[in-house]
Formats: sequence, structure tokens, C-alpha cells
Amino acid sequence: MKIRKPDSKGNIIVGTTAILIVVLLLMCIFVMASLNYFQNQNIESQANDNFKYIIDDYSRNLEVLGRDSIAEATQKVYNGLPVHDSDDQIRKNLNKRLDEKNDEFRDKYDVELSSEVLSVEPTDLPWKVLFKVKLNGNKDGEEFSQIIESNSSIEGLRDPLPIAKLTIASGIMAYDDKIHYKTSLSAYMILHNFDSPESYIEATAPLTIKKCPYDPYVHHGDPGVLKDCLDTGYFHESADGSCYLCRLEGKGKCPHYGMEVFIQTHTPLGNESLSCSDHVVFADHYNGEKIDPNDWDSLILDSSHRKKYGLTYYGNETD
Repeated sequence: MKIRKPDSKGNIIVGTTAILIVVLLLMCIFVMASLNYFQNQNIESQANDNFKYIIDDYSRNLEVLGRDSIAEATQKVYNGLPVHDSDDQIRKNLNKRLDEKNDEFRDKYDVELSSEVLSVEPTDLPWKVLFKVKLNGNKDGEEFSQIIESNSSIEGLRDPLPIAKLTIASGIMAYDDKIHYKTSLSAYMILHNFDSPESYIEATAPLTIKKCPYDPYVHHGDPGVLKDCLDTGYFHESADGSCYLCRLEGKGKCPHYGMEVFIQTHTPLGNESLSCSDHVVFADHYNGEKIDPNDWDSLILDSSHRKKYGLTYYGNETD
């Protein structure tokens, strides 16, 4: 029997079929590769979401733990123990707390965490302290590493400067939300040969850090404002005052943007003495006069502080 050769029409059909088979194979390969890609992407996305949630939760805890670590350093000062390097002391306090938090997260999220406090820093606002922590984690074979930051507020904490500066051996006391200097401040002034130390016998100052809401501060010259500020015990921003970290070390001033608070005298004397801003008393040492000579509780202020707080003509005004 004679075999017939395929004609041109047959060749086209065979060629077309071959092409279709190849296309189908390529489409199958593409679909399988795409499914695998999206599956891997979904797994990676879920892992990233898990990491993000863990890091966000850790960051929220860092704000509280940082504040607690500052408070622990403050308690050390109030226990009569000096803090020579507040950054290092707070870093040690926080590392211990983070180690405990890492164990808690391991049980909570099944994640292995390790952390290291990189820095404890003052900020542009004296009411905040910045923490930077290196956080490493491993969960289900996936690893992450990130530096997280958090600002912790020092509002509501006790002012460590008076105790750190004078020490508890001086007789200084803290109660009724006030620092009671008793004779400790006048003794300090006698030791340094400052004018009229008797004016500061039984002086008082606020104990707890509270940010003054009367901003700009010139409004302290408005009727009733200064009285409310003194009664409530507000602290004020000051480029000359010391930040909280330096206050822990007993420094009346520092290179950081800090705060100041009034040390209030309670004396009938009208002698010229140290201006009552705490950075002046503990560091800058220049004199002022009573803003109201007839008031036993009057502040003793220099001209620049009177101007800052709008008290230039305070003695001629009535509340």
C-alpha cells in the first residue's frame, strides 16, 4: 500500500497543535509559579504583620518601662544614694525590666526576643526623655532586628535636684507635695558665703514635676496667675535650668534645655539675697529682691526673671 505524504493543510494542523500544547504547558507553569509566589508572599506578609504587631506592642511598653526606670533612679536619690551617671543608671534599670518583658513576650507571642538599651537622652522638651532600644527577634524561623524609640514623660515624678544637691544628711525633707528646706539651704548659702542666707530658712519648693500651663510665661503678671502657679507648684521651661537627667546628678544647670522652679521664701526680711529660681540658687548665684517687700511669702527675683514672668510691676498690682 502506498503511504500518502501529509499535504500542506496537515502540516498547518500539526504545527498549530504543537504550538497550543507548548502554550498550555507554559500557562500551567506560569499559573503554578504564580500560586507559589502569592502563597509565599502571603506567608511573608503574615510574618511581617506579626512582627509589626509585636514591635508596636513592645514600643507601647517601652514608654511605661522607661518612665519606671527613671522613677527608680529618683528613688535611689531619695534613699540617700548618689547617682553619678544618670544615663548609665537608667539604662541598667531599663535593661532589667526589658529582660523581664522579653520573657513575658516569649510566653505571650511565642517569640524569642533580645534587647539592649542604646541610649537615654534629654529632648528638646524638658518634660520628655528619649529611649532608643535595639530589639532582635526570632519567630517560627523568621528573624527581625529593629531600633525602636520612645519618649517617656517625667511629669508626675519627684524633683531629684534638691535632695541630690544637698543630700538627705542636710536635714532637707519632702512631704505634703513640697520640698521643705528647713535650715539646709541657709547652711548651704553660709558655706558658700552668699548674701542673706537667713532669708532662706524654712524655704519651700514644689516636690512633683508639673508643667506650667501659663504660656507665654509673661502671663504670670496677670491677676491671680502667680498665686495659682505657686499654690499648685508648677515648673517652667528654661534654657538656663537643668534637665531631669542632670537634676538626678545634682546639677543646677547643664548644656541641655531644662527647667526651673521657684524656691519660695517665707520671711519678713527684705534683704537682698539669691534670686529664687533654683538654677540661680544652685548654680548661677546672682541676687534679686522681693517682688513685694510687704509679703512674707514673696518671691525674690532678679530683673531678668521678673521680665520673663511679667512681674516687673507686680508690687504695684492687685490680685
